[in-house]
Order: sequence, then C-alpha cells, then structure tokens
Amino acid sequence: MHFTGPLPRPLAVLTVTVMTACLALNLPLHAAAEPTNASVAASVDQGESEATVRRMETVQVIDKLQPPEDSPFLPDVEGAEIFAGKRTDNIDPNLLPQINNNNYRQALQTTAGVVLSEESTPLVSIGTRGLPPDRMKFMQVMKDGIPIHADMFGYPEAYYTPPIDGVKRLEIVRGGAALLYGPQPGGAVNYIMEKPPLDTPFRLRSLNTVGSFNYFANFTELGGTVGQLGYYGYYNHRQTDGFRQANSAWTVNNWSGTLAWGAQTTKRTYLIVDAYQNYNQEPGGLTKATGPNAVNWNSNPNGTSRFNDNLNITRYAASLIHENDLSDRAFFSFRGWWNYYGRWSKRQNGGGFGTIPTGPKSQSNQIQNQQFYTFGLLPQLRYDYDWLGNTHTITGGAILYNTQSPFTQQTGAQPWASTGTLSNQSWRQNWYTSFFAENRFVFGKFQFIPAVRFENIWQTINESVNVSKTKAGQPLSNESNYAFVPLPGFGAEYKFNDWITAYGNASQSYKPVTFSQSIPNAPNVFVPNNLQPSIAWNYEGGFRGNPRPWLAWQSSYFVLNFYNQIGSVNPTPSTTIIQTIGNSSTIGWDNMLQLDAVGLADDLRGTRSTLKQTGPGDIKQGGTANIHSLVDTFGSVLFTMGYTLQQGTYTSGQYQGKTPQYTPDYLLRLGALYNWRDRLKLGLLTTFSASAYANDNNTQQYLMAAYNVWDFTYEVNLLKDRLSVIGGINNLFDLKYTTRITQTGIDPAMPRNWYVGVQVQF
Repeated sequence: MHFTGPLPRPLAVLTVTVMTACLALNLPLHAAAEPTNASVAASVDQGESEATVRRMETVQVIDKLQPPEDSPFLPDVEGAEIFAGKRTDNIDPNLLPQINNNNYRQALQTTAGVVLSEESTPLVSIGTRGLPPDRMKFMQVMKDGIPIHADMFGYPEAYYTPPIDGVKRLEIVRGGAALLYGPQPGGAVNYIMEKPPLDTPFRLRSLNTVGSFNYFANFTELGGTVGQLGYYGYYNHRQTDGFRQANSAWTVNNWSGTLAWGAQTTKRTYLIVDAYQNYNQEPGGLTKATGPNAVNWNSNPNGTSRFNDNLNITRYAASLIHENDLSDRAFFSFRGWWNYYGRWSKRQNGGGFGTIPTGPKSQSNQIQNQQFYTFGLLPQLRYDYDWLGNTHTITGGAILYNTQSPFTQQTGAQPWASTGTLSNQSWRQNWYTSFFAENRFVFGKFQFIPAVRFENIWQTINESVNVSKTKAGQPLSNESNYAFVPLPGFGAEYKFNDWITAYGNASQSYKPVTFSQSIPNAPNVFVPNNLQPSIAWNYEGGFRGNPRPWLAWQSSYFVLNFYNQIGSVNPTPSTTIIQTIGNSSTIGWDNMLQLDAVGLADDLRGTRSTLKQTGPGDIKQGGTANIHSLVDTFGSVLFTMGYTLQQGTYTSGQYQGKTPQYTPDYLLRLGALYNWRDRLKLGLLTTFSASAYANDNNTQQYLMAAYNVWDFTYEVNLLKDRLSVIGGINNLFDLKYTTRITQTGIDPAMPRNWYVGVQVQF
C-alpha cells in the first residue's frame, strides 16, 4: 500500500478524530482512575439506590433517542442530528403487509417525489428532483449512518442495499441532507437496521417464500439480550431464473451480525459485521426497431439481447458504533468502519441498442475487475444550551474517509470468456475530510437553523497499462486533484402547535468528479485539466402535520438548480470531450397523505357521544364504562397517497430547453391498507407515472411511456407471533412497461408474478 498527494491534513484529522473518540469512549489518553460503584452510590441522595439511578438512565435513553416509530416524519433532533427545517420521511416497512423481494415499489408507497427505476436484477436505482436514479449515485446512501456506496465520490454506486426484512425503518431526507451526511444533491437514504431485541434472551424468525420464475427466498433472523450483552443476526438468500428469455438469473446471499453492549444504558456500543454476494446475469435491452438482429419490444417483450454478460458484486464490512449520553444536555456518537467492495463484470463487444452483438468484435468481450478498500471515522457531538429563555441545540462533527481502488480490464477471446489479455490497469484513491456544524436557535414557536459544511477531497489516479492509448501514441494518465468546497445552508421552522409545522430550507450541495470522468479508458476521450465539481442548490418549503393518530400529511414546494453538470460532447465523430454541459432547473410540488378512515370514525363517534379515547383501541365514558373502539373491533383502513407534480428544464448548454432524464411531469402513488389487530393485513397499491426520457438528449428511443401498475399483497397471522402466511400478486393486470433504458436498450419491468411464503417465529 502506498500513498501519494498532500496527506498531512487528512492524517492530522485522523489524529484529532481518534483522540476525540477516546475521550468519548472513556478510553484513557493517560492514566486516570475510573469512579467506583461506591463513589457513584455515595453521590446519590440518602435513600436512593444505585439501581434506581440505572433505571433512570434506561428511561432517559428510550425517551431521548428513539423517534416515534409510528410517526411519518423525523423529529426535530435525533441523536446528534438536527432534522428541523428539512423535508423528511420516516418510513415504517411494517405498515404494509410483509414486503417481499425488496420490492421498493411497495416500500416507497407512503412517500412522494422518489422515482424508482426497476430493472431485471435485484439492484436498486432511486432518483429525485430530475437527478438520474442509476444505483442512487446522486444520493447519499447509508446503513445506520455509515455510507455504503462502492465509493462515495469516485464510484458512487450503491450495488449493495440491505434486505428490507431486516430494516426497522427507512429515513429519507431531501436536499438539506447534504449538510448532514455528505455532498450529494439528491438527499439521503438511511437504512435503520433492526438491533438486538431487549425483551427476550432468545428470538428466532424464519420466512421462506416461493414464486413465479422459480423464485425462492429465505430470511432468518435471531437475537436476544442477556444482561448487558445483546446479539442479533440474519441470513438472507434470494434466487430466481428471471423472467427474460435467457441469461436473467440472479442469486443474492447476505449475512449480518450485531453484538451490543449496554443497549439499555447511557453508553451503548454496537459491533456489526456484514457479508454480501450478488451474482447477476444481464440479459441486455430491447428495441422498438425491427431488423435481423433486433430484439423487438412489441413482439418479444421478455427477449434477450445479451447471452453472455454477467455482473458479480461482493462486499465485506465491519463497523463500530458507540453512543454516549454525556449528560441530559449532551450526546456523543462515534462511527468507525472498514469495508471491501468487489465489482466484477464481463460484457460482450459488438452490441447495439436492443440488438444482438454481431461482427468481428462480437467474438470478444471486456472483463472488468474493480475493487474498493475503504475505511472511515465519524465522530459527532450534540449539546443543548439555554439562551434568552429558550433551549437551543448545536451539533457538529468531522468525517475522515479513504478509498483505495485497483482497476483492471482484460479483453477476452470469446464472448463468454472470464479471463483474457490485460488491456487496462490503474490504481485510484480518494482521501476525504469534512467538518460540519448546525445550530438550532429556538424562540418560542419559531426556530431557525444555520448550517455549514467544509468539504476537502484529494483524488489520485495512476494508469500503469492502457493498450489503446499506447497504440495511439498517447501518454498514460496520472492525475492528482484537490477540491475544497464550502457548503452553506439555512433552515427555518414554525410550529403552529404540537402537530402542525411550517418549514423551509435552502442548502448547497455538489457532485464530485468520478473516477471515469477524471481518466477515461478510451484513447479518443479527453478531459480538461480544470474540470470542477458540479454545484447544486436545493430550495424547499412546506407544511406538515400529524394532528391525530389517524391523520398525517405533508405538502412542500421545491426547486433544484444544478450548475455545471458534467457530461460529454463530440466535436468530431471520433472524439469525445468530458466537460460541463450546462445548467438545469427542476421545480415541483410534493404531497403526502395518510388517513385511517376507521380511526376518523372512532374520533367522530367519541366526539358525538362525549367518549374519551385514552389509548389505542380503548375508549372510556365517564372513566368507568369500557367501549371497544371501531378500530379494535373492525380493524383500520388506511388510505395513503404520495403525489408529485414537477417540471425540469436545461436552462443552458448543449441540452438547453430539454428535460433532464427521469423527470416525469407527475408521479402518483395510492394505497389502501387494511389491518385487523395485526392478525390480518391486506394491501392494494398502485403507481401512476407520466412519460419521461431516460437520457438528457430526449431522443425518441429513450422515451419511457406513461404507465399505471397495481400490486395486491396480504399477510395472515394464523397463530399470533408464531405462524404467518404472506403472499401477493405484483403487476396485477400484467402491464407491459419500462422505467429504465440504458445504452443496451429498453429494460422491461417484470410482468405479472405471484409469491407465497410461510413465516414461523419462536
């Protein structure tokens, strides 16, 4: 391992970070005496016991750090993070019947403004506000607050996402997330995973599912807490032959284990280890054109144009999370992680858009192997203080992040070859440090939140082999770049009462240059020396409310201005230049509604007959008579809506007047969910989307038509907490549609398919 470039600053940050972590973890930097149990007991008033103090700590943790699980919004402050003044979603997957096969069309049912690009593999692509969804590369993607992209900057592709079966809740923060988690302009997605259960020494749950196209899945989890030690782990296996004509099978294996120490105290430590393998066949795309080698969308909607392409993903990771309630007013968290990411692919040469590869080139392929070795450190601190009669909150932190990424490419002598002759080899590295702070000033019902983040990126790429450049007489590329980007932001919030809030936010973000943009492999592709990161400004403002248990809503207006976007131009047919291609602006209106009709009827019934509701399903009259609520008797009927109206336009550059890719004019999600005492859950869900282009040039072959797709799901608890049956029919009316088009052609969405599963729990 070797390092190049100006490293003193990152290493200095590392030293400071480790010292901070030691202080917060109570690890001595010099010899110091720890307080004994006797000294703790002596400091308590006479008549109080040490056990009483410990019980108070436990209650404090639960009250202060756990957001309401049934709230669709994140709280103003959670842990070391401030969410006040930002548009947030707190998605509970358990609101729906058991979600199968990581179906994000269902998981995102209760939110607005998120564009899902479905594909023939289990990989996830999500975009927002006119930003491309491919592998969530314009969003910050995290698992328990730790980034899970292959590389946050040089290769921001989320090839790995955790199974929804093991996700407790899904946090989504829009544009202002750049100041919380990282620079990406599309906001942030944070998977909050299940932790060791605190109420039992042992729990086991196993779900086995079968379905169309020889689909089989198993999700098994176990966990418990014994004294101070908690444990939790899961194994997830999924496989299918795929719905395409050939070469569309895939397999996923995912292991995860968590050890927790002191989970019910003021000092909690979690050690998490992950392993992930994903083997995908890639069937290629389709076309609406006809011809001898065309695979036509109309006549063969599930056809295959690539019979030899494969993509394999491997990931191993370990992370340490420590949380410490330093006092009633101070909270500290520390995250440290290491992960290995491997991306291996083989793809046949000579293909076109939706056509089977032909010609001499089709007798060879390109075999790529990209590896990413990453470590990161992230300490954060929150402190509450009094000023002018109000309690305010300041948070801050720093991140140190390093990725080293060797890259090799070989040319295979056959379309199916897995090894070949070395054609490209390079070594890539990113060092990244960032310092960030936010302050929530509170004055009665009004609060405003200034924020700042200082970004530092050192990127190095060294080519050692490039056969094409050598043949063309061009020198190999060796680049070292540094970028400093300050990110300001401002949020504001006004609480009309405890349930209705107005909020607004203006935040800057940016898109760093990727490895492939810094040094392309081809000899006829050139990059200016002064290529700078793209800059984005997000503006949003709206209202949200959760005035009753049966009603939650949110309505917000947003503007995303994206400057100096990076793309490619062709000054001659044989020459490509990667440069800034212009600016774009996307404006829109997001709306979310959750309404439980039976809960509403309960409320009206209670008002008319002067009944008082003292808890879920418990209505009392005069403090004596018990009358069961309608929800408790008949179940709840929850109607959900996520609705977005938007319009995007390139305001300058080569695409001026055109629409940014994956920006439908409207996107509507509707759902009807029935739940009777968690014994029976039914869901009828639908998505309406306007047409959109899958490229910025808005060419006709990249046009994705408007569509409307329906899903029906169910979950039946036969023996409470012991035996359940799940199932459903996706794409109920067998719609032929697409939400993804690439250079290989149209990627069709899955036709009608069914699944059924049995779950046991002990």
